[in-house]
Amino acid sequence: MSAMHRRTQAYTVPAAVRDIAGNDPVLSPSRNRNEQAERERAARISENAADLGLAGRQHMGKTALTITVLIVGLVVMTLVSASLGQLIIPFDQVVGSVLNKVGIHWLEGPQRAFGNEALWNVRFPRIVMAMVVGASLGVAGAVMQGVFGNPLAEPGTVGVSSGAAVGASCSILMGWNFLGAFTTPLLAFCCGLFTTLAVYVLARRNGRTEVVTLILTGVAVNAIAGALISFFTFAAPTSARDQIVFWQMGSFNGSRWQQVALVAPMCVIGVIAVQFTAHQLDLLSLGEKPARHLGVNVERLRFVSMLIVALLVSSAVAFSGIIAFVGLVVPHLLRMIIGPGHRSLLPASALGGALLLTIADFAARTTIQFADLPIGMLTSLVGGPFFFWLLRRSRSKSGGWA
Repeated sequence: MSAMHRRTQAYTVPAAVRDIAGNDPVLSPSRNRNEQAERERAARISENAADLGLAGRQHMGKTALTITVLIVGLVVMTLVSASLGQLIIPFDQVVGSVLNKVGIHWLEGPQRAFGNEALWNVRFPRIVMAMVVGASLGVAGAVMQGVFGNPLAEPGTVGVSSGAAVGASCSILMGWNFLGAFTTPLLAFCCGLFTTLAVYVLARRNGRTEVVTLILTGVAVNAIAGALISFFTFAAPTSARDQIVFWQMGSFNGSRWQQVALVAPMCVIGVIAVQFTAHQLDLLSLGEKPARHLGVNVERLRFVSMLIVALLVSSAVAFSGIIAFVGLVVPHLLRMIIGPGHRSLLPASALGGALLLTIADFAARTTIQFADLPIGMLTSLVGGPFFFWLLRRSRSKSGGWA
C-alpha cells in the first residue's frame, strides 16, 4: 500500500465518526435540520411562557391595584360622609372618635354637643347600611351576569326586587305591625325569596332550566309583580300610598344598628358562599356544554347561585327599598378593568358596590339642604347615562353589541 493511500484512510475514519455523531452539517443535513427546528420551537415556547407570565403578573398587579384603590376610597368616603351634613364635624375629630372607640387616644373626638351621638347613632349606622347593601347588590349582579353569561343581567332579572316590593306594599296597605318596625322588611325579604324560587320552578322543565326560559319567566313574573304593586298603590289611602311610593324609591334614612345587625350577616354569608362557586362560574363562561364536560353540574350551580342572589338582594332591599343599577353597572365596569375572572371580580364587586352606595348616600344627604333625596332615584339618574356610555364605549371597541 502506498503512502498516499494510507494517508487517505487515516483521514476518512474521523470523517465517518463525525457523520455518525451528527456534527458535520454536510454529512448529516436532516439531523441538523431537526435539531434546529427543535431549538426554534423551544425558543418560541420559552418566549410564549415568558409573555404569559408577564401578562399574568400584570393582571395580578392591576387587580391588586384596583382592590387597593377601592378599599382606600371606601375608607376615605366613609370618614368624609360622617364628617359632613347638617351638623359639620371636623375630619380629624371623626378620625379621633373612631380611634377612641378602639382604645387609641391619639386625637380628640367631636367637641360640639351631641357630636358623638350624631356619629354613632345616626351617621355611622346609615353609612354601614349603605356599604352592606351596596356590597350585596354588587356581588349579586356579578353572580347573575356569570350565571346568565350576559353582562346586561342584573338581580332584578329573576324578580327578587319586584317580589320584595310586593311584600312591602302589601304590609303597608294592610297596616300589619305584628313585628313592629321589622314587619315590612320581613315580608319584603320573604316575598323576594319566594319570587326568585317561583321563577326558577316555573322555568324548570324535565329537570333542567335554560337561560332564555329563565329570563322570559322573570319578565312575566316582574310584570305580574308590577301589576300587584300598582293595585296596592291604587287601593291604599293617601298616607299608605306615600309610604309605598317612597319605599320603592329607596333610602337609608332611619337606619339603625339593629337593622345593620340583621342585614350584615346575610351579606357576609352570601359573599363568602359565592367565592366557592367562582371557579365553576369561570368554567360556565365557556358555555354550558364545555362546562358539563369539565365536570360542572350546571343545574345545581344555577340553582345555588340564584338562591344566594335571592338571599343577598332580599335582605338588602328589605330595609333600604329598591335601588337600581348597582348590580348592573358595578360588575360590568370592574369586568372591563380587571377581567372576567370571578375569583377577583366578586370581591371587587362587593367593594365597588359599597363605595358606590356610600357616595350616593352622601349625595342624597347633602345635595339639597334639609332634604333627604331617594337614593334609588340618584343611582338611576347617574347609572343610566353612565351605563349607556359604557355600552357605546364597548361597541366602538368591539364593533358590535356582542
